[in-house]
Amino acid sequence: MTLLLEVVFWVCLGSIAWTHAGYPLFMAAVARLRPRPLAKDDILPTVSFLIPAYNEQSVIEAKLENTLALDYPHELMEILVTSDASSDATHEIVGRYAGRGVGLLVCPRGGKMPALDRAVRQTSGEIVCMGDANVMWDADSVRRMVRPYADATVGMVTGRVELINPNHGTNQEGLYWRYEMWLRANESAVHSETASNGAIHSIRRTLYRDLHPADDHDISFPYHVVQQGYRAVYEPEAHAVENMTTDIEDEFGRKSRFLEHCWLAIFKGSMWKLWRFPPLYAVAIVSHRFLRYLTGLLHVVLLAVSVALAPLEGGVYTAALAAQMAWLGLALISIGLGGRVPGISILHYYLLITWATFASLVRYLRHGVPATWDAAAGTRTVG
Repeated sequence: MTLLLEVVFWVCLGSIAWTHAGYPLFMAAVARLRPRPLAKDDILPTVSFLIPAYNEQSVIEAKLENTLALDYPHELMEILVTSDASSDATHEIVGRYAGRGVGLLVCPRGGKMPALDRAVRQTSGEIVCMGDANVMWDADSVRRMVRPYADATVGMVTGRVELINPNHGTNQEGLYWRYEMWLRANESAVHSETASNGAIHSIRRTLYRDLHPADDHDISFPYHVVQQGYRAVYEPEAHAVENMTTDIEDEFGRKSRFLEHCWLAIFKGSMWKLWRFPPLYAVAIVSHRFLRYLTGLLHVVLLAVSVALAPLEGGVYTAALAAQMAWLGLALISIGLGGRVPGISILHYYLLITWATFASLVRYLRHGVPATWDAAAGTRTVG
């Protein structure tokens, strides 16, 4: 029995260390030693710019002004707001822009994915760009976004989102996001990124496919593109800005909802069909997706076996238990003090986001995942 507990301990500890540190360093090394360059060029394909919206009256005017100011030939870009049955003033505001070439598609309430599916069927651009209503793109972002499509192997392109916290809240997502973007850049250099970002991404129209209504383009489109023989790449020069949720607890709720969609992609999508991927991309999916989403469960099991092994074996198991208890203790102190303690708020953030992976799995297994969504607190302001 002790041997079995020891095996479980080392498997859990090794998996956590690999997904957070070992795999990122491995991918960085491969990207440096064996990069796969892109044949970028200043091409000008026709573009369908889609803006999914649900009750976006606070930001939709700024978004449309931002989109109309993009430095891309107007005759080559169509703009369509696809509304998931918004019940506020969103439709009225968008209607004011009809004379400037902005279209409005009002869909029955069904979620972001069905709304985008309908919009794709009513547009014709060679490249479909998608950007959330609260995200402001740089003027040259579309030009930067389409340059990698000069490479015939590229099927999807994601831009760089800069997260800002204008209210100076406690959320540490910006630090994590910089780490995540560095990792995705390395994945892209090797072959393809394992996740996109709905704030600023695009896909060849020929590769767009309808997903489960509760699925998410961010997590599912990259691996679908790879399974069709193309690359899903990261283009950091296509830049946008988005307000993050203000506080760590708000981020916990947002992350939990997103992770439910990730579990859907794993259980009901084809992400698990690793034999359909190039070998290095299969390693990336297991390391960056499967193990990352299992981190909460791995931590729970690791703590349980550490409690059992420490009094029996001592040594490294006692040290591991002490380290885990110290982490939990410091994180709880940060929680008690509102997440504003310098140096330990990141432990607070890691605890809540790790717990979100576990809580989202439990909720998914019990209730599934809803297709509709509401804006996260703090993200629907401009500036």
